[in-house]
Amino acid sequence: MKKVIVLGATGSIGTSALDLIRKHSDEFTLCGISANLSKEKLFALKEEFGLNEKNITLSSADGEDGIARILDEGKPDIVVNGIAGAAGLYPSKLVLERGIDLALANKETVVMAWPLIKALADKNNAHIIPVDSEHSAIFCLINQCGKENIDEIIITASGGPFRNMTKAELENVTVEDALKHPTWQMGAKITVDSASLANKGLEVIEARRLFGISTDKIKVVVHPQSLIHSLVRTNDGIMYAQISNPDMRHPIYGALSWPDIIPSGLEKFSLYGKTMEFLEPRYDDFPLLKTAFDAAEKAGGYTIAFNAADEIAAHAFIDKKIKFTRLSQIVQKVMEKDWTRTPESFDDVFEIDRKAREEAGALL
Repeated sequence: MKKVIVLGATGSIGTSALDLIRKHSDEFTLCGISANLSKEKLFALKEEFGLNEKNITLSSADGEDGIARILDEGKPDIVVNGIAGAAGLYPSKLVLERGIDLALANKETVVMAWPLIKALADKNNAHIIPVDSEHSAIFCLINQCGKENIDEIIITASGGPFRNMTKAELENVTVEDALKHPTWQMGAKITVDSASLANKGLEVIEARRLFGISTDKIKVVVHPQSLIHSLVRTNDGIMYAQISNPDMRHPIYGALSWPDIIPSGLEKFSLYGKTMEFLEPRYDDFPLLKTAFDAAEKAGGYTIAFNAADEIAAHAFIDKKIKFTRLSQIVQKVMEKDWTRTPESFDDVFEIDRKAREEAGALL
């Protein structure tokens, strides 16, 4: 029986994680939860799972102290970090400092502070298991094929709601258009990032760091059906894919049950009647993907700046302050600044993050 804490319990990742814990109560027990603003939902979950006041926290009120408290009270075997944005970095730090395994859905933990995070995990003998569907797929494929046999990683992208639009048409898309993702139900910011391919750019940075592979060995392919969650090419040229229905409960369950592979009870994928397409990304029309590749290749704080500028610009678009095409322009302008300083502490990370946000805000 694994004891689990879910951070961001009322978001899309958290909701899926709790669904799995309900259905597999013989394997997992919930020992703590956090939410940001959803106080009523948090207390409803507290009652449902029989938690006490010390095992729940509202991050908007209790902050990092609340996260630390539920970790110390719950003493979990594994923590699911489903917190969105840069706010998820410090909770990852708190988990790994305590030597607890981390099921990581928070991209920013890796994009902003991977060297520091990896050092913490190694020091405290904690494992980091990726929960993003793409990185979960790569993680499993590398484990099965052997890292020494991997020549290339291929990350799949749905292409978002605008994949068939011309450059001219992209000038006039609305927030409402951007939030109509053809496959996944996600929060507003990550859905906008999917539309701009910034999210896929963040995943390239993640893959570069999580799996220690150079960017020239990372490829992106647009796969509108989202049935193949990523692929690897081995040294002999053969490609191996992970295929399942587009359901985030698959990678979450894989992380919770790791290193075992056990029945999930989720709907099994059938090939009958399925069509799969594969297209080359349109880097000129969706330039943030190329910008992310460039950031991943550089040392210093470039990936921090990319993430920070994108958060500011994406929220400005969501708030209808800028056009969709202006989003990428702001990020690219911020990336022209000097971000060569290498962060040596988490304080350094947040200082670079703050400066990049200021630069993006000034451009708005």
